[in-house]
Amino acid sequence: MGKKKVVSKVEESIPWEEKIGETAGKGGAVPSKKIENGRIYINATYNNTIITVTDKNGNVLAWASSGSLGFSGPKKATPFAASKVAAAVLEKVKKTGLANVEIIVKGVGSGRDSAIRTIAAQGINIVSLKDATPIPHNGPRPPKVRRV
Repeated sequence: MGKKKVVSKVEESIPWEEKIGETAGKGGAVPSKKIENGRIYINATYNNTIITVTDKNGNVLAWASSGSLGFSGPKKATPFAASKVAAAVLEKVKKTGLANVEIIVKGVGSGRDSAIRTIAAQGINIVSLKDATPIPHNGPRPPKVRRV
């Protein structure tokens, strides 16, 4: 493998390095930063429901999926799991002061409506609701007819 290089630490420390070290690696949303407007992306497939909360620039504040909450197998795609995911994501971003959101829904899963209803029930103002489900418009050219 080779020799491992040992680096000795310097005794002197610069004040701004200490501040960087304190905030590095904590993860999650920064509680001091207040964000009033944001976007919520709901990806509802046949197998899972993933919800991501971002600010206006697209920086992710929090996310959750039904698989990350402990649902497994066919239970991940249920409306109940989607409502629990929405509640968990909004609990994560409660500290940021999110008030107005645009919701972008993608997919054909059964968790679409229940996730939107849960977000509305939490007291967040829904500014716009957009369906961004990809729809095929003719698709690729079909294969040639098989001749035997």
